[in-house]
Amino acid sequence: MKNLHKLLLGALCMGVAMSATGAERTLKVTDRYMVVPVSHKFDRVRLKVAIPGLEDMPVVVRIPQDGKAEYYTFRDMSAHKGKKITITYPDGLKGIDLITFKPEIPDEASIYHEPNRPQMHFTTRRGWINDPNGLVYYDGEYHLFYQHNPYERDWENMTWGHAVSKDLVHWQELPTAIHPDSLGTIFSGSAVIDYRNTSGFGKKDKPAMVAFYTIETGGKGQKQGMAYSLDNGRTFTKYAHNPIIDSTDKWQTNDTRDPRVFPYGDHWVMVLNERDGHSIYRSDNLRDWTFVSHTTGFWECPDLFPLPVDGNEANPLWVMWGASGTYMIGRFDGEKFTPLSGKHRFAGGSLYATQTYNNTPDGRRIAIAWGRQGHPGENFNGQMLIPTELSLRTTKDGVRLVSKPVAEFEAIAKPVGSWKNLTQDQANEILAKQADTTKPLRIRAKMRLSHATDAFLELNGRRVIDYDLNQTRLNGYHYSPQDPTSMELTADVYVDRTSTEAFFDGGLFSDSQERDMKRGSSTPRFGGNRITIEELDIYTLPSIWEK
Repeated sequence: MKNLHKLLLGALCMGVAMSATGAERTLKVTDRYMVVPVSHKFDRVRLKVAIPGLEDMPVVVRIPQDGKAEYYTFRDMSAHKGKKITITYPDGLKGIDLITFKPEIPDEASIYHEPNRPQMHFTTRRGWINDPNGLVYYDGEYHLFYQHNPYERDWENMTWGHAVSKDLVHWQELPTAIHPDSLGTIFSGSAVIDYRNTSGFGKKDKPAMVAFYTIETGGKGQKQGMAYSLDNGRTFTKYAHNPIIDSTDKWQTNDTRDPRVFPYGDHWVMVLNERDGHSIYRSDNLRDWTFVSHTTGFWECPDLFPLPVDGNEANPLWVMWGASGTYMIGRFDGEKFTPLSGKHRFAGGSLYATQTYNNTPDGRRIAIAWGRQGHPGENFNGQMLIPTELSLRTTKDGVRLVSKPVAEFEAIAKPVGSWKNLTQDQANEILAKQADTTKPLRIRAKMRLSHATDAFLELNGRRVIDYDLNQTRLNGYHYSPQDPTSMELTADVYVDRTSTEAFFDGGLFSDSQERDMKRGSSTPRFGGNRITIEELDIYTLPSIWEK
């Protein structure tokens, strides 16, 4: 054994060795980025990356066996410069020598300028993203964590990616925040600022940012974990006694995920999706949690928050929702949610996994959702939808949720022109001249029907607006206007390179769709049974990536 140990040490010094689990390659971190080649021509393989001082990190990648990378992904290794890392890989795997260190991201100059890069929606520089996680405001920054595969444009290697913004419009992508470990990969969750240091993680004059997430154990059930940061979310330390909740025995299911934590009075509340709905847990210290109640009827990505009705702070109600854009309205006493109405729908289309911000400085309830859209031909996948502000409004049907783009986003729109009382043909002539949909665009319109059926706005072969008053359907969903006999519909449409978002009647309903610029006409066109465009406003928007 001693001679074998010496042999292995000697081989490691040369950079390559054999191990009981496969071959090993040792590399010195010489530059900022560890660059990993990707080729979708080859099957995935599992690597283990050992970094001194950190737990071994499992990584699933598509290494090009022929030496020809389709594109490169990367990991920021600034914190480990000068250290030696060890990569364990399947014996006989070719192409492992293509993993190198570089001072810059390959093709960095082209990032944010690619043909199918959204210009008003957040996307990651490389790789896959889905659910927004850990939305919290702290020290002048809106934090956006998100489900992320840093090593490929398809789903895998779930980690928490990280970006920050000062205005909810322009985003700076930061290094990946929370990585997989021996317990499992890092699924969705939330974050809070522990100002009272109930967790004990904070320091004098520095509260901890505490993140909660689901640990996907790979067939052994989903459990809940937490980690904390003392440097504004740049790095996290995982709690030594994870998991903090293991509810697989209680519910006899592996589907227990997406912890949503927030303060309530003198204690903390966690809403956790379990089996057929959302469970409520409570804690005094963020470490120890007690189950107190359960509400059926939702799937994944819970949220629970209060909103004043019609702006009256003395009359708040609570909103509970799941991942799909449906919600209930009710009351909450800190332990139990009691529904009063629902389920209702506030959004449709590609929206999924919406989460709202904790700790906003002005008390606004701000939401961000994952837009399930691809970007053909690009090395990234998925996007976030436009940040929206939520409110509750009394309608003819009762109190309903309203969602509209945050004021910061509306403020960047630059007017092109405003027109009134147009025929369908007149409006289309204006759109053909004024609406350049190769750049970010906003179209506001009030449409009046002459018949009870078929009024639409079409773009690239899709109906961005598709309204049938007779069938009471809007973009495929049941929708009844506030005046049941009204022949009018208002819409606020945002057009990006690979998607559209439309907000109807002041935000009572919204819809998001994928856009393929190679399909159909890229000129917006109104159509229907001789509709009238009573109001038409066109705006341009600057790219959110402009400095």
